[in-house]
Amino acid sequence: MQHILVIEDEQGIRENIKEILSLEGFYVITAENGSVGVQMAKEDHPDLILCDVMMPELDGFGVLKALRRNSLTATIPVIFLTAKSSHSDMREGMELGADDYITKPFTPSELLKSIATRLEKYEVAKKESIAKLDVLRRNIANSLPHEMLTPLSGILGLSEIILSDYDFLSKDEILESVQNIYLSGQRLHRLARNFMLFAELEATAASYPTWKDDPDCSAVKDIIASAAYACAEKANRVDDLEMELEEAIVKILPKHLTKVIEEIVENAFKFSTAGSPVKVTSKVDVNAQVFNLYIVDHGRGMTDEQIANIGAYMQFERKHYEQQGNGLGLILAKRIAETYGGEFSIENILSNQTVVCIKLPM
Repeated sequence: MQHILVIEDEQGIRENIKEILSLEGFYVITAENGSVGVQMAKEDHPDLILCDVMMPELDGFGVLKALRRNSLTATIPVIFLTAKSSHSDMREGMELGADDYITKPFTPSELLKSIATRLEKYEVAKKESIAKLDVLRRNIANSLPHEMLTPLSGILGLSEIILSDYDFLSKDEILESVQNIYLSGQRLHRLARNFMLFAELEATAASYPTWKDDPDCSAVKDIIASAAYACAEKANRVDDLEMELEEAIVKILPKHLTKVIEEIVENAFKFSTAGSPVKVTSKVDVNAQVFNLYIVDHGRGMTDEQIANIGAYMQFERKHYEQQGNGLGLILAKRIAETYGGEFSIENILSNQTVVCIKLPM
C-alpha cells in the first residue's frame, strides 16, 4: 500500500483529501502545519506528499526546502495545493523542486490523476536509479581492484627489491625505483581523492541547496590556463596545447574548476596522438550570463552510445585500447558542472574530433 502525507492547515480540506485517498486504497497520514509535516516526512518516508502553499509558521516553500535538504526526504515527490496560480509562484516552486501544482478548488479526479502521474514517474525513476546502481557496482567490481592492485604491486615490488638488494644497487637504480614508487603512490592518491569527491558530489546532488547557491565566485581565466598547461606538461605535449580564453567571474570554487580542466584535458591528451592539437576555448554569453568552455581534441572520439552511457568507473573499449584510469574523470566533470547549475555535453565526430562543452552560470 502506497503512503501519502497530506500537509494542510485547513481541517476540512485535510479530512476531505484523506477520505478521497483512503477510498482509493492509499494509506494516508496528515499534518496540520508545515513543521509537523516535515517531521512526519522524516519519520514515515511517504511515497508522495501533498502540501498546501499558504500556511502559518512554515509555508509550502519552506517545507519543500527542508525536505530537499535532507537526504532521507530529498527525492520524495511533492505536489503543491494552492490558491495561488501566478506564473512567478509556480516558477518558484518548480525551481525548489516541486513536482506539480494543483490549484484550489480541485476535483477528486484532478487530484487522483496528478497523484497517479507523479507516483508512476517516481517508480520509473527508482527503477532507473537501481539499474544505474547495478551498473556502477559492476563497473567498480571490474575496474577498481585493477586500479588499486596495479600501483600497489609496483610499490610493493620495487620496495622489496630495494630492501633485499640495497647493497647491490647503484644510486641511479635506487633513484629510478623510488621515482616509480612515488608515481604509483600518486596514482593511488588520485584514485582515493576522486572516489571521495565523487561520493561528495553524489551526496550533494541528493540534497538542497547545492554549491550553485553558494555566493563564492571565481575569476576563471588564470585557473583554466594554469590547469590546462600543467596537463600539457605532464603529457609532454606543451606545443600541442592551444588556448583562447576570455575572462569571466563564474559561480564555482577554484578547486572544482581545476578538477574539471584536469580530467577533461588529460583525457584529450591521453586519447589523441602527439602532434595533434588540443584546444581550450572559453567564451562569455553576456545576454544569457553564461560562461562557455570548450575542450577540443582530434583523437579516436566516442560513439553516441558511449556518450549517452557516461558513468562512474566505466571505461569504453578497454579490450581494444590499453589505458590507465577508472573512467571516473568524465562523470566527475559532469557532476561538478551540474552541481553548480551548469551543463555538460559532448559533441563528437567519431575518429575525427571530440568537443567537450561546459556551460556555467556567471
